[in-house]
Formats: sequence, C-alpha cells, structure tokens
Amino acid sequence: MRELNLDRLRTLVTIAEQGSFVAAARALHLAPPTVSLHINELEERLGVELLLRKRKKAEPTGVGAALIARAQRLLNQSDAMLQDIQMHAQGKIGRVRVSAATPVIAYLLPMALRRLSEKHPGVEVELAVLNSREAMDRLAKGLLDIAAVALPQSQMAEVQVRPWRKDPVVALVPAHWSSPDKATAAWLAARPLILNDDSTQLARIINEWFAADGLRPQAKIRVNYNDSAKSLVGAGYGATLLSYETLHPQIDERIKILFLDPPLWRPMGIAHRSGPQEIAVQHVLDELNRIR
Repeated sequence: MRELNLDRLRTLVTIAEQGSFVAAARALHLAPPTVSLHINELEERLGVELLLRKRKKAEPTGVGAALIARAQRLLNQSDAMLQDIQMHAQGKIGRVRVSAATPVIAYLLPMALRRLSEKHPGVEVELAVLNSREAMDRLAKGLLDIAAVALPQSQMAEVQVRPWRKDPVVALVPAHWSSPDKATAAWLAARPLILNDDSTQLARIINEWFAADGLRPQAKIRVNYNDSAKSLVGAGYGATLLSYETLHPQIDERIKILFLDPPLWRPMGIAHRSGPQEIAVQHVLDELNRIR
C-alpha cells in the first residue's frame, strides 16, 4: 500500500483552513488545477470523498474532517522535525560526543565548555572517559566525534589526528623528603614509586625516560587514577610522575613538585573523523584549539 504524500495532506488541510480550492491555491502558491489534482489523488487513494464541493466553497466530509485533524498533527510534527534539522545543520543546536582521559576532563575541558555554552548554548557535549586506543576505535566506527588522545597514534584513514598541546611531566614527592631542585631518573629510581600501569601512554613515555639512563624501576604501587596517586604521595607512600596540567587546583601542602632533569613532555593530540565537520563539531574543535 502506497504511503500518503505530505504535500497532498497539506493541500487538504489548507483547503479546510481557507474554505475554498482557489484560496488554498493562493496560500500554497500553486495553480488551481494542481490543488484539484492533489485532492483527487487523495480521494482515489483512500476510496472516499473528503471534501464537499459547493459554489466557490469546500467543506470537509466526516471522513475528511477526521483525516484533516490527524493530518494537521502529522504536518506540525514534520515542520518541527525539519526546523530542528535545519538548526542542527546551521550549528545552532547539536550533540557532540567527546572523549578524553579523566585529567583532561577534570582540568582542561571545563574552560572550553564554559566558553562553548556562552557562545553556542544549543550545542551539548556528551563526555566519555576513554583511553586513546578505545577513542580511536570509536572514532573510526563513527561512534565518537572528537577525542583528546596521547601522541603518537597510528594513522587511520577514517580519523584525522593533529597535535594539540604538550605538557611537562613532573615528579610529585612527599614534602618531608629531602630532595634536589630537579628530579633525575637515578634519584627517582632509588625511591618508592607510584606509577600508571604499562597499558597507558604516560607509563610508556616514563619508562622510556628511565630507560634512557639504563634504568627500569619497579613501581611500589600501580594506579591509573591521578587523584589516587596524589593522595598516596601526600600520605608518604612514595613519589609519582604526572603531567603538569593535572595538578590544578593546587595540590595539598604535603606534596612537593619537582621538574625533571632532563625534561619530559607528554604530547597530546585532538582526533576527529576525517572529512568535513558538522558545524556543532567545529564549534567544539574551535574551543579546544583555544586551550593549547
């Protein structure tokens, strides 16, 4: 069975509102024969008379009135849907799916999201906590729009990755420890360490930093949550290494921050699906660019 055409239903509703075929034709910017054709097609399709034609007037039959009431609701929904889609296309509203590690969400994204809400209040951001590997996989499958990822990343045709920011990695040690002005690999390796497990990019670059001095220290505690690591340092269990952007707001007085010698940097990138971006997605990318 063929579906009813929305244009034909709109013609029927307009005739009922205007009271005649001629008036409906003017309102719809159609030729009168086209209006008549629309109604004839509807009546033939349904096998029932929908309008009583009188001199210069048209009134709905009982069946016609029932169809008009339902058609009006359907047309209202259709108009609302089209308006909503147009606003999405114009970037006035939208939902952008963003992923990042917990520290980025906690310490870097709030400033970008605040500016986004001020400039584009109709754009919502849906946040997910994912590691870089999971984020890249979801981007490739179209299940994610933007991700903050650790660099480097393998090239993927479906995903574009560009450098975003580079933050220094620092050592956090108990404040009561006697310590040098800067922490060397040898000095840290001789102390109890609280480190990420080896599945993280941060652990990889830290291991490489120690390996450059021929060292491979074993962690006393493995934990991937920065706040947990900082709490353990504050309690005196050992030292940890974290990227500097994770240290805001100010950590407690039981912890001392030491820069590393030689310096170690944690590079990060912004990944998004390849090709043209929806305007709402571009709004979010623009705000992320501002916090380099």
